[in-house]
Amino acid sequence: MMRRISAYWLCQLGGWSGYILVNTFFYLTIRTKPSPYFFQSLFLDVLVGLTLTHLMRNFIIKTKLMDYDIRRQIVFMFLTTIMFALVYASVITLADQTVGWESEMMKEYTYWNKLLRTSFGFSLFLLIWNFIYFTYHYVEKARREQLDKIRLESLVKELELKTIKSHINPHFIFNALNSIRALVDENPERARTAITELSNILRSSMQAEKLETTTLEKELNIVKDYLGLEHIRFEDRLTIEFDIDEDTLDQQVPPMMLQTLVENAIKHGISKQVNGGLVKIISDFRGDHHELIVQNTGSLGNTQSSEGFGIVSTQNRLSLLYGGKANFAIINVNGNMVEAKVTLPVLYM
Repeated sequence: MMRRISAYWLCQLGGWSGYILVNTFFYLTIRTKPSPYFFQSLFLDVLVGLTLTHLMRNFIIKTKLMDYDIRRQIVFMFLTTIMFALVYASVITLADQTVGWESEMMKEYTYWNKLLRTSFGFSLFLLIWNFIYFTYHYVEKARREQLDKIRLESLVKELELKTIKSHINPHFIFNALNSIRALVDENPERARTAITELSNILRSSMQAEKLETTTLEKELNIVKDYLGLEHIRFEDRLTIEFDIDEDTLDQQVPPMMLQTLVENAIKHGISKQVNGGLVKIISDFRGDHHELIVQNTGSLGNTQSSEGFGIVSTQNRLSLLYGGKANFAIINVNGNMVEAKVTLPVLYM
C-alpha cells in the first residue's frame, strides 16, 4: 500500500499546480502576442521553484530557524527569501539563455538587470510561501506546547490524587494491630472480625488509586470498619451515630474521603478529650447538592487543627475533581462540637 502523502507535499503540489493554472489562464486570455517557448519556460520555472522551495524547507529545518524567537524568525525569513530568490534567478536566467527560451523583452536587458528583475519577482512569491510555512509551524508549535501543558497539568493532578487517595495514617495501622493483638487471647472472635475490618480498609485504600469516585454506600462500609477498629481502642469513650438519608447511598463520592474526615475527627477530636466524645456522620440532600457532614466532640483551633493532612487533602481533592462545583468547610458548632461539611453536586440516577 502506498504511503499517505504528507500535508507538506499536498500543499507543494497544489500550490505549484495553481501557479501553472494561473499563468496559463493569463497567457491565454490577456497576452498581446504569442510566446513560442511559454510552456517550456513555465515548466522550467515550476521545476526549479519546486526544487528550491523544498531545499529551502530543508535549510530551515537543519538550521532550526523555527526554534528562534518570533522577531529573529521574521528577520531570517526575509534573509532566506532573498537568498533563495537570487539562486532561483541565477538558475532561470542561465537556463533561458542557454536553451534560447528568453522572451523578446528579456533579451533587451543586461544579465544583471535580468537577474534583479527575476529575483525581485520570485522573491514576492517566496515571501508568501515562507509566510504561510512559518505561520503554520508557529501556530502548530503553540498548539503542541498548549497540549503538552495540558498533559503535564493532567499528569500532576493524577499524581496528586494518587498521593492523596493512597494515604493511610500509619499510626492508625499500628494502633489497630496493637488492639487486635490484645484481643487475640481475650476475645478471639472479635480479633478475627477486627482483622477482616483492617483488611477491608487496606484493600479499599489500594483500590482508591484506580477510582475517581465510589458510591456513598461502599464508602460508609469502610468507615464502619474503621470505626469498629477504633471502638476497640476507645471502648466507651467513643460514641458513634449515623444519620443517613437512604436516597443518598447511590451518590458518588471521592473514595476514602469520608474515612479521612472521620479519621481526622478521631485523631484531633476524640483522642484529645479525657472523657472521649461523639462522632456523628450525616448524609442528606440540600437543594441541588449532596451534603456530607462529620461532627465530633472538640474545639477547632484548640484541640483540632484546620491545617492537618486530612483537611488539606480533602480541600485539594475536591478542587481537583470538581473545580468550583464542590465546597468544604470546617467550623465550630454548639460550643463543643466541630463540624466538617462537604457539599457535592448531586448525581441524578
